[in-house]
Amino acid sequence: MADKREEQQGRGQRSRRGQGDQREKRDGTLRVTWVHSSIGHNAAARGTIRALGLHRLHETVDVDDTPANRGMIRRVAFLLEVTGPAGPAKSEDSGS
Repeated sequence: MADKREEQQGRGQRSRRGQGDQREKRDGTLRVTWVHSSIGHNAAARGTIRALGLHRLHETVDVDDTPANRGMIRRVAFLLEVTGPAGPAKSEDSGS
């Protein structure tokens, strides 16, 4: 009976481990930075910001480059800065 418990516990732990490592260094990721406040915007915009994993202003997260995430980024693009394949990085000209 103890063997069955150990097997069941081991299965769940094995499937959860390593997933974060694979997602962390994948080429298909986008770096999203929250740069403008959502105060005064509708609740859907605030919810989309949260769904992208952003919690604080000027926070940067890496999200997978999927159609769902691209759609969320498109909905609140006016509040975000995106670097990676989905959008050009904001280049700062030196003024010359």
